Amino acid sequence: MKVELVPIEVLRPHEQVMPDKVDQLERMTLRWKAYTKPILIDRKTGTILDGHHRTEVALRLELKCLPCVLVDYLDDDGIILAIWPKSGRESLEKSEVIEAALSGELFPPKTSRHLLSDHLPPISVPLSRLVEAVTGDTEVN
Repeated sequence: MKVELVPIEVLRPHEQVMPDKVDQLERMTLRWKAYTKPILIDRKTGTILDGHHRTEVALRLELKCLPCVLVDYLDDDGIILAIWPKSGRESLEKSEVIEAALSGELFPPKTSRHLLSDHLPPISVPLSRLVEAVTGDTEVN
């Protein structure tokens, strides 16, 4: 799976975040001084599929880019969309996820679950790199 640096302004959330979880993740990120898991996003729309809390941490830290895995969400049958048990929903379609991101009418936290997220590669991209703008080669090694 290829991990690339993506400008943060490209990313569009489709779910709200839980502030307590963002606080906890911010403390861990600062302790590690790095991002250790990429954000999963739709290549065409920038919709965040997994990584809303990590993206919120990046906004707090004023990072310019984030390590992301880009996928063709609507066309990739390997990306399974599920719902969290306590989401209050019976079902959810990929098109609804994209629409929420594009409209800005976000779902509550922990509504959608993308099963590909369980297989994202471990990484270590220093915060010192993420405060810089994306230039030239965007692939993370």
